[in-house]
Amino acid sequence: MTGDAVRRRPGLDAGGFLIREGSLARVPPAFRPVVTATRDRLTGVFGHRLHSAYLYGSIPRGTARVGRSDLDLLLALHQEPTGADREDARAFGAALDEEFGQIDGHGTLLFSRARLLSDLERYDLGWFVACLCTPLLGEDLATYLPRYRPDSLLARETNGDLAVLLPRWRRRIAEADDTEEARRPLVRFMSRHLVRTGFTLVMPRWHGWTSDLHEMAEAFAGFYPERGEQMRAAAVLGREPAGDATVLAAYVGDLGPWLAGEYARVHGVKAPRP
Repeated sequence: MTGDAVRRRPGLDAGGFLIREGSLARVPPAFRPVVTATRDRLTGVFGHRLHSAYLYGSIPRGTARVGRSDLDLLLALHQEPTGADREDARAFGAALDEEFGQIDGHGTLLFSRARLLSDLERYDLGWFVACLCTPLLGEDLATYLPRYRPDSLLARETNGDLAVLLPRWRRRIAEADDTEEARRPLVRFMSRHLVRTGFTLVMPRWHGWTSDLHEMAEAFAGFYPERGEQMRAAAVLGREPAGDATVLAAYVGDLGPWLAGEYARVHGVKAPRP
């Protein structure tokens, strides 16, 4: 592939490195009060425990939909998060969700500064902070992290653990209530995860980055046309989920196992975590 072709791919700079995809300037006007309240209140909740805070997902990318998108946060703490920290984060997100009708749901990831900067996480959580997270508060940890290319190492360390996850997914499906409402969030979560895994499988060959589910599915389909329709359908369900039991069964019985095997064949398996 020529240098010009590489530069035309989305998500890369002229040198072929991944560009941080979000910014506070891209936050849609309707969501700015949510972001302001989040920033202003975080220190009151976490105080000296908080090292830095980041937005990720559709809000800093500028693609959030009023009443449909959730608030996604990553918090870096000075120490390993405790159960109390996680409860504070849950309560904090729930209060914002209750107050602001613009968002529909919330999720907060909690990690220690040391873990985010560790060698083990350099091509997973470190990459996530440096490329997919938008600084909101505190020192930006991306300063201490390398620049990243869409290569096989990054593919392996970000999503090379699907085989480990599938048994957990099967348990979650088995333990969920037998209702469309209970299955809907599982379909949404698993659809998104499979599409992103399918995309990072082909990312080094496609040589670029996107967080748009439909673009991810199309990139995957270009290399695996025999599985393209499955991935396109998953991209649709990632945005507009339906709690269909047959979809979940297909994810853990067909598409998921195939994708895990192909991923291991092409990129290897993600380094195990403690």
